Amino acid sequence: MSEFKNNIFEQFARIGKALSNGNRLQILEYLAQAERSVEQLAKVSGLSVANTSQHLQQLRQVGLVTSTKRGLNVYYRIASDDVVELLRVMRCVADHHLADVGQLVNTFLTVKDELEPLSREELLKRVEQGLVTVIDVRPALEFAAGHLPGAINVPPDELEKRLQMLDSKQEVVAYCRGAHCVYSFNAVEKLRAQGVKASRLEDGFPEWKSAGYPVEMSA
Repeated sequence: MSEFKNNIFEQFARIGKALSNGNRLQILEYLAQAERSVEQLAKVSGLSVANTSQHLQQLRQVGLVTSTKRGLNVYYRIASDDVVELLRVMRCVADHHLADVGQLVNTFLTVKDELEPLSREELLKRVEQGLVTVIDVRPALEFAAGHLPGAINVPPDELEKRLQMLDSKQEVVAYCRGAHCVYSFNAVEKLRAQGVKASRLEDGFPEWKSAGYPVEMSA
């Protein structure tokens, strides 16, 4: 029994080792939005192609990502929704137990949003009642791979122009890649500056999808 427990916990530790790098966690967050090639991941993460490839190999070795070769390119995707849940739990534990996380959030995010974010349940209710306009402030590639029903894509590089086109009389709810995604905070801040009633979803698209809520894909 002792040998079994040692061996099984060593296997669990392999997952921990794969996750013990900030760049790899960022890569998982990007892949939770949409599949990407090594080159695309390198560009969005700011890493070299070689470094990105090394991180991906470590993630694939423990089954957190899968890959498909199409032509000359290899495309990676997150292995399953339980990986998204693992990342969500890691974030929650860090929020509750790491003071440094709280300080970072308070410095860069919370100061921009004095209102409580909406839960998934509340947002779905308001969407079904036609009470809100939902905007997805992720890049177009991620929006096309999947988004909340009826959401309007407002990519980061088009934020200023697109926000001005929204109905100022309709409440707007923004969402992004996750609970700590800066894009949704920025969108809410800019909308409120224009006098629009705006709030954000409590987390992001991956958590919405993994929880079994309805999802749409662009044609």
